[in-house]
Amino acid sequence: MAATKTRTSSFSRNPSLLNSSHTSPGLKYGPNGSIFVSSGIPDLDKILGGGFPLGSLVMIMEDAEAPHHMLLLRNFMAQGLVHSQPLLYASPASDPRGFLGTLPSPVLSKDDKLRAHDSEQEKGLRIAWQYKKYFGEQQPNLGAQQDCKHEYCSDFDLRKPLERHFLSGQQISCVSIQDLVNLTSFHEHCSAFLNQIQRNDDCTSCIGRIAIQSLCAPQCGYSNMDWGMLSFIRSLKSMIRSSNAVAVISFSPSLLLPAFCKRWQHLSDILLSVKAIQDEDKELAKLLTGYQDMVGLLNVHKVARANTQVPVILEATTFSIKLQKRRYLTLECLNQAPVDGASGTSYATSGSCSGSSKTGALDF
Repeated sequence: MAATKTRTSSFSRNPSLLNSSHTSPGLKYGPNGSIFVSSGIPDLDKILGGGFPLGSLVMIMEDAEAPHHMLLLRNFMAQGLVHSQPLLYASPASDPRGFLGTLPSPVLSKDDKLRAHDSEQEKGLRIAWQYKKYFGEQQPNLGAQQDCKHEYCSDFDLRKPLERHFLSGQQISCVSIQDLVNLTSFHEHCSAFLNQIQRNDDCTSCIGRIAIQSLCAPQCGYSNMDWGMLSFIRSLKSMIRSSNAVAVISFSPSLLLPAFCKRWQHLSDILLSVKAIQDEDKELAKLLTGYQDMVGLLNVHKVARANTQVPVILEATTFSIKLQKRRYLTLECLNQAPVDGASGTSYATSGSCSGSSKTGALDF
């Protein structure tokens, strides 16, 4: 008698993945039985309540004046490679694989630095005691050891490229969508990628990441097919729902008709937008604190909520994108700068009241 196949809903996860997710560094449990993967930015994970839920479609609205969306894509892709998760990257560039060389490298924690330092000292002592007899002996790969010890979300150094051992021996697929006349072949490529992930028995490798850059770029042959692109996004969302993967798509709203742009936003589970900041905006510099360290603004328009109907109420929806020491990407809430008395009258001093320090009485 043939065994019956258990039917699962669109938000149900693979049972084998649920049982072994505690051993995977790239997964995190959330409320209501949801499972998250990291966005590669610790601050963004906190804003979204844990990260990107498995089976979700994330959309990033680009800024036509600056490629700040690439910062989010780089960290998202690098975080997946650090956790040895399969990656599918699609770009309108002629050589999308070259973009992998721009991915940032994770920063070692204090424990990892001490562990690496102790290993180097132990290696030096062993060579000294044995008079370099075993100098050619193969030592344990520190990079491989650090791979297994990476946390859920890493801090990345944007100035340091990702090490080669993260790019070798992993399932990485790069697709150029520049010469595609239609999206049928791209849809088949995404389907084959997701099917291959489902057949993998390794819990750390059955979580896929799809990153699509500038889906409606004008250099693509399908850029004028509005309904075709909308159908592709709807089909991709359906495939992502039933798989252990997360898809991130960036697009420029200015290249779409307003009606189709609204449809794209409606299909997304998480909707973000980035905007550049002018270098010499004196009015904004007086209004916000830390303006000199800002490179752009991040707006959160929609947050995914799996297995619940409770609405999401964020403390803030607009955040500043900063580069600490020009290396580390951080997100901070916008804080209003204190108003200088020489520049004008603030709300706190607009009243005409005075008081006595001795009696404590106020005179109006």
